[in-house]
Amino acid sequence: MGAAAEVDPAYFQDPEHRPKPATAVVHGLPVIDLAKALSSPTPADLSKTVSEIRDACRYWGFFQVVNHGVDAAVRERVEAAARRFFALPLEEKRKVRRDEVNPLGYYDVEHTKNVRDWKEVFDYSSTGPIEIPASGDPLDDAVQEMINQWPENPPEFKEACEEYGRQTEKLAFKLLELISLSLGLGADRLKGFFEKETSFVRLNQNPPCPVPHLALGVGRHKDAGALTVLAQDDVGGLEVKRKADGEWIAVQPIPNAYIINVGDIIQVWSNAEYESAEHRAIVNPEKDRISIPLFFNPAHYTLVEPLVELISDERPSKYKAYNWGKFFSTRKRSNLKKLDVENIQIDHFKVEG
Repeated sequence: MGAAAEVDPAYFQDPEHRPKPATAVVHGLPVIDLAKALSSPTPADLSKTVSEIRDACRYWGFFQVVNHGVDAAVRERVEAAARRFFALPLEEKRKVRRDEVNPLGYYDVEHTKNVRDWKEVFDYSSTGPIEIPASGDPLDDAVQEMINQWPENPPEFKEACEEYGRQTEKLAFKLLELISLSLGLGADRLKGFFEKETSFVRLNQNPPCPVPHLALGVGRHKDAGALTVLAQDDVGGLEVKRKADGEWIAVQPIPNAYIINVGDIIQVWSNAEYESAEHRAIVNPEKDRISIPLFFNPAHYTLVEPLVELISDERPSKYKAYNWGKFFSTRKRSNLKKLDVENIQIDHFKVEG
């Protein structure tokens, strides 16, 4: 009996979405050094960094950052804690299982594009309880709190996660400033949207997979939020769809670098000046892979629409406004199960014409 016969077909991608046996490793994904931007940059230094970010957001939607201010030891601690947590017996992990009422905690049956991902996850907020709409119904004003569920073991898990969240949050706010400047806006133009942010950190583990040609660790998708700050271990696995030709390109891990991608919200705020890029994670037949994204998201009551400064007669608004909380609430719950219809996407809010 082959390996495929022993694996639940719910994990199998449709043939056109299965990973190819070999994918080019890209060295062209921009790598941006933030050392000067994080200290006291001269106008010339700041202009150079902002220009690099503008080009990366425009042509890739992805870039890597080095000298970013996040302590390497903090990252190592959270990666080690994640490995120890995922190594626990399933019944232990399921004590902090997330559900449709509280989508923070442990889960192992997430779907992307209605296909089950080959992964386990643990989601948490580093800023305390998160307020989100109680439902996706536009007429329902009720809100609920997403509350962290911390496991008893490993004992250092909570502290390691919280410190990692604090440091990557700080980096995300700095990147938000630089992206704002790159759009010709003031550095603080976008900051107000994040006063009651709905950001969360995800610990991802992709175990060794006997059918790496059929399954994906995370299926193809675009990130719905504003920004993603991703740490991936030396196993790698992240692939980005190159805008120039639609090819899937493997992102080579750089030690202690973070991979940044703009999400759908920045695509809309920028009036499609920047575009979020489709990406996925392949699986390894022998090694498990740890990746840790911070999904940096605004307050639930944010009305997402192109910024007025970026609309003109020559460049009219390309998107109808939508409520982020309702969008987020609908997406977060639908990822928990297979649906009969396509999950909600920002393309549903494009202006026709």
